[in-house]
Amino acid sequence: MRSDSFYDTIGGHDTFVRLVDGFYRGVADDPLLRPMYPEEDLAPAAARLTAFLEQYWGGPTTYSQERGHPRLRMRHAPYKVNPQARDRWLAHMRTALDELDLAPLHHAQLWDYLERAAHSLLNSFED
Repeated sequence: MRSDSFYDTIGGHDTFVRLVDGFYRGVADDPLLRPMYPEEDLAPAAARLTAFLEQYWGGPTTYSQERGHPRLRMRHAPYKVNPQARDRWLAHMRTALDELDLAPLHHAQLWDYLERAAHSLLNSFED
């Protein structure tokens, strides 16, 4: 883990936990997205997303150690990720990101990645 990583720059583990917790607060009551999380408790999904984002941004490699290669498209293939689902995902993530009060450059970097990731996971154009 590099000390000059984006992960460290924006506050490390605590920042990513806050981001993911804020995101899942929105998902918990979302009638479109909540069914995509079959577990009763969203905590395991939150832990996986936190670990993934931390690793991507230069933090611990826990995600790969526990789950192997991310293979995001494959892992999301069982779910219908249409433009509406993508937009709802992004709306909850935007709310969570805005709550972090990051420096504008860091906010923009993280948002750019989240938008690109969400667009890359589209696998349906059906309602």
